[in-house]
Amino acid sequence: MDTIELSPLRILIVEDDPMMQLGLEQSLEDYPQLTIVAQASDGYLAVEAALKHKPDLIVMDIGLPRQDGIAATQQIKAALPEVRVVMLTSHTAETEIIAALSSGADAYCIKGSDVNRLLAAIGAAQEGATYLDPQIARRVVEHLKPPIVNNNVGQLSQRELEVLKLMVEGYSNPEIAAALYLSPNTIKTHMRGIMNKLSVDDRVQAAVVALRAGLV
Repeated sequence: MDTIELSPLRILIVEDDPMMQLGLEQSLEDYPQLTIVAQASDGYLAVEAALKHKPDLIVMDIGLPRQDGIAATQQIKAALPEVRVVMLTSHTAETEIIAALSSGADAYCIKGSDVNRLLAAIGAAQEGATYLDPQIARRVVEHLKPPIVNNNVGQLSQRELEVLKLMVEGYSNPEIAAALYLSPNTIKTHMRGIMNKLSVDDRVQAAVVALRAGLV
């Protein structure tokens, strides 16, 4: 793709569908600056391969056997924060998109898109930018309303911040209650307080506010 300048990159492909894996390999091999150093077919193997090969960038599926791509990305980013991760997936639910970005993913691309979109995602991630596939960008932007940076974020109590952090990490209300040794009703009360203070209507919007404002 002429409009995207890609520096040399060592790439790990994480994909459990053999045909998709082969297609990715063939598509990326057309670009001499991209070198595929390894492939993995589940989340656990992805973490092992990343630690072994230390790639510059990982093309990661979400729906993987044994451990999903979101959990694998979180583990890889914790150990190798400089590694860029491009999610390439058929998943388009807002909650999964937010969870993927929360795990540390640098780009989110939809399967079946033109290879140029994948290259755009790789290029953006390489430069430290965040890329969202146009197919889902509008839906995510809707959850950025009202504006993420507002004067209310500083009103959250320490306990509300703890609840919000666990919510962003994908914990359910009962799981948050267990983790913080509180009752489910208390967690519901904290949730209402968080959403009121952040002027949002649901958990996804609250998660986006937290992530983009650097609260968690």
